[in-house]
Amino acid sequence: MQEYNVSFGDNEIALAVERFGSPLWLYDIGVIEKRIWDLRFFGVIRYAQKAAPNINLLSRVRHMGVDVDAVSAGEIVRALRAGFAPNQIRYTADIFDRDALALIKEHSIPVNIGSLDMLFQLREAGIKVPLAIRINPGFGHGHSNKVNTGGEHSKHGIWHSELEYAVKKAKEFGFKVECLHMHIGSGSDYIHLSQVASAMQRAVDSIEEFTSTLKIISIGGGLPISYKRDEPWHISMDKYYGIWDATRKEISGVAGNYLQLEIEPGRYLVAESCVLAAEIRAVKKMGNNLFYLVDAGFTDLVRPAFYGAYHHISIIHKNKRETNEEVDVIVAGPLCESGDVFTQEEGGVVVSRKLPLAQVGDLLVIHDAGAYGSAMSSNYNSRLLAPEVLWEKGEFTQIRRRQTFEQLLENERDESL
Repeated sequence: MQEYNVSFGDNEIALAVERFGSPLWLYDIGVIEKRIWDLRFFGVIRYAQKAAPNINLLSRVRHMGVDVDAVSAGEIVRALRAGFAPNQIRYTADIFDRDALALIKEHSIPVNIGSLDMLFQLREAGIKVPLAIRINPGFGHGHSNKVNTGGEHSKHGIWHSELEYAVKKAKEFGFKVECLHMHIGSGSDYIHLSQVASAMQRAVDSIEEFTSTLKIISIGGGLPISYKRDEPWHISMDKYYGIWDATRKEISGVAGNYLQLEIEPGRYLVAESCVLAAEIRAVKKMGNNLFYLVDAGFTDLVRPAFYGAYHHISIIHKNKRETNEEVDVIVAGPLCESGDVFTQEEGGVVVSRKLPLAQVGDLLVIHDAGAYGSAMSSNYNSRLLAPEVLWEKGEFTQIRRRQTFEQLLENERDESL
């Protein structure tokens, strides 16, 4: 039996595959509940739904007292469909597309502006909603360059030296800036957190005249998890909260009123809640390398191919066959791309992994896949989107059906047919 962060095990995964097919996503709602409880000290928990936007999951976190972030028109629609009130949603982006602007106007949804042009476009559209301002402090950090969201090479936020001008124009246009937001990337450590907290303090000190409308300090997300089983859990929530709470108190003193501290978790809430289960469909040698080829690819889980991200992998032998023999294996998918490999490092370096000896028909389980797993799936190679299944109180609930070939093609037209 493998060790899991979730409450289900090998038997339940095998039963889910037998019932719903392979590949599939299997979530444990209990893990999400625990992670929300971890963050109970914060005044506002705002779920970054881009990590896992299924409306069933959104509805459940709403019932747990969590607000939601939306980064597109589609995410606004999802949040509304899941039952969030408009004032529980905040639109965060660096631009408005026309669909998003129309929805914001229709539902009076608060906005976190990431560019000065967004401020001017709100005014032109006659929209008056509460504002947050996302600040780029001039530096960033992340577990990959592709998730570094601060500094001069990042497109995100309003450059720190332009913050005073942005606040001045917002006040001139009749907007209330109720929140300051800062996020420098995913996987930040304590040193970078302290730097961000100091940058937030400096930002407020530079524009004290607007603080009468300030209600919330948002510290963004980026809370890391331990993807590797041999790495200890390395975030103390007490220490993490303490760094920001001290800053909140200092800014509250400047503002002259109590400010709430908001956190924006995505990965932290859902990553450990989910596994991607796939069936081994081929075992073959290529020179000195042994490959397990499975029926899931980067169309399902793109993180290893895109970021070089590590995920723990385990094997479930069919018919409960057991073996202690382990071999060095490269795990790959079915796509016509050399990069369709689950065991690779950043830069596309293919590596092997020590795994139990397996055969065709065994299941391969990719762990901690709930964040940016199903959410980043695609139809490349005309592959069907896999089903999502929820495990709760010993029962399976399918929260997204497997896509059909008819659904794959339903929006395409050929007038010659």
